[in-house]
Amino acid sequence: MPRNSLVIAETANSEEFTARGTEPFWSLSVTKRGIAYSSPDAPIQTFPYVTPLKAEGRPANLLQVYRFKGRGNNILIIKQVNTCSDGMSDKNYSYSATFILGNRVFDGCAQKK
Repeated sequence: MPRNSLVIAETANSEEFTARGTEPFWSLSVTKRGIAYSSPDAPIQTFPYVTPLKAEGRPANLLQVYRFKGRGNNILIIKQVNTCSDGMSDKNYSYSATFILGNRVFDGCAQKK
């Protein structure tokens, strides 16, 4: 497997997050047991993941990349940002979230639990 020079395996346990997006509406919860994804038009799906990756030479909480166990290239990227807006409320989040499930890409915001 080719090694991506931008990321290395993180040895610490992953943090817990909630993430959501609009148009289309979706949400997910990251726990130590897995990633639970839901949307109004589909039942909740839970995915186990391997140890998250982090950006090399950067603080561990700046960027986390979650790869799903045995599920191809499905991933979740959570990145710390100055501010992220969901576009529907006045709430600002400290993280952006990009969720790739099959050939669908969801963009939204996240926060630590």
